[in-house]
Amino acid sequence: MKGKKALVTGASGFIGAHLRRRLVENGADVHALSRNQQTDAERKIRWWQADLADITQTRKLIRAIKPDYVFHLASEVTGKRSLEMVLPTFNHNLVSTVNLMTEAAALGCERFLVTGSLEEPDPGSPAVPCSPYAAAKWSMSGYARMFWELYKLPTVIARLFMVYGPAQKDLTKLIPYTILSLARKEAPKYSSGQRLVDWIYVEDIVDGLMMAASAKGIEGGTLEFGSGNLVKIREVVEEITRLMNSPAQPLFGALPDRPLEQVRVADTKETFKKIGWKPRTSLREGLERTIEWYTRSSKVKSSG
Repeated sequence: MKGKKALVTGASGFIGAHLRRRLVENGADVHALSRNQQTDAERKIRWWQADLADITQTRKLIRAIKPDYVFHLASEVTGKRSLEMVLPTFNHNLVSTVNLMTEAAALGCERFLVTGSLEEPDPGSPAVPCSPYAAAKWSMSGYARMFWELYKLPTVIARLFMVYGPAQKDLTKLIPYTILSLARKEAPKYSSGQRLVDWIYVEDIVDGLMMAASAKGIEGGTLEFGSGNLVKIREVVEEITRLMNSPAQPLFGALPDRPLEQVRVADTKETFKKIGWKPRTSLREGLERTIEWYTRSSKVKSSG
């Protein structure tokens, strides 16, 4: 990607921050989009501010940048089932994606990569989406396939499973919440912890996104990025507790289980067959790196 223009939406988010740094390392001309104003002290990234749910702002953005690659990571990420989440997820996940694909199709690009979710049902499945977020992501994937078949926009859907790792900003997510609670010697609270989850380290995801951007013959298709293994939430929490040698004991059953939780495992064999990607980081190694990052960061903040 050296010298190529790469637009990363959601670039200030968890995965976006890791991806934009990797693109810079690979010599790409990185254009980063955020809904909030950002700055780059090193001047290696050009930041843009726009609301992709607004077609006028989206059109101006695409025509100004003329990207060769689009990594569309911007999303309203929430598993909440409440009615109040219907419109935010519809606008920020589906409307914004359709606007962006429409303008990219009009101008053309080498690859348009959108991120799917383990929460969405499989294409053609009679299953009902488990949340407004899942419904929006499911619809987004359908539009991405349509844009390839009808308008030849070279879309690829990267279905991401449960991503974790350093610098995850949402501290209510299970792994940072657990680490920071135990670091404060507080007992973190959970539901039963019996849900089986496919966990994947963030740098492995970045490897996959980079490979998916350049692989040939995968347009209109879906690639699944996960570990290919299922591990209970309870087992992950207990592993973190052991690694941190914490005296605080997690409280399971303190919260209700969320309805319609999805249990799905990534088809990593098919992804390897298509683009040669497979995860490299074991769960234990990934947790060790993540614990080290959060504990170091919390110490820096407390000393500051």
